[in-house]
Amino acid sequence: MSKVFFAAAVLGLAAQAVPACAADLTPLEQRWLGAALPVLDYARGLKLPIDIVVQPQAGPNDVPMAMGFAGGRCKLVMSLRGNPDAERQLEGVPAAEQGELIEAMAAHEIGHCWRYAQGAWHALPAGFVETGEETAADPSLLAASKAMRETRREEGYADLVALAWTHDRHPSDYGRIYAWLERLRQDQPVAHNGHDTRAWVRLARDGARFGAAGKPFEDVAPLWREGLLSDD
Repeated sequence: MSKVFFAAAVLGLAAQAVPACAADLTPLEQRWLGAALPVLDYARGLKLPIDIVVQPQAGPNDVPMAMGFAGGRCKLVMSLRGNPDAERQLEGVPAAEQGELIEAMAAHEIGHCWRYAQGAWHALPAGFVETGEETAADPSLLAASKAMRETRREEGYADLVALAWTHDRHPSDYGRIYAWLERLRQDQPVAHNGHDTRAWVRLARDGARFGAAGKPFEDVAPLWREGLLSDD
């Protein structure tokens, strides 16, 4: 089972994590950050409170790129050093075609930052409420189930942002990047886990379904709402 590329968490950032400095970056880190630069420039243009953090050594469960939150700011955390997943996730993709994939990953993570900056993290859109009632003898199971639902919704939103960004900026690459993400999301150990975004990814097969404003955080809203109504 391959590890999921995208992750978001409320991080107590490791003490050894350091702000990205070009002089200290490895060639691999420079390549990833260079590919992510269009998304980062867009985020800065929107005044999103985002910092880039580079881990000097990836932990055993670290994904290559993740979004964390600390001190009211978003932290784009790069964990590429000593991380076999950094190249494994792009395995089979020609080097000349990897940049757009990394850019889509960055757009996914910035989607998380946008939600956080808007004060909407884990919040349902206006007009939506959770229905039904869960019961369990152990309250911690109910809390874990709620956290999984909230994570899944945020991951669905961020996947749509990644696809909307690609459709707007790289329309000729949309098909292959969609196919890559679709394959990635098919690998689910448990249905409806926090990264099971298949309900949303299916809705975006036709990129023309996104709004046409060229604003990915807004263009995904109708499909995100539609996916929230799905039982898949």
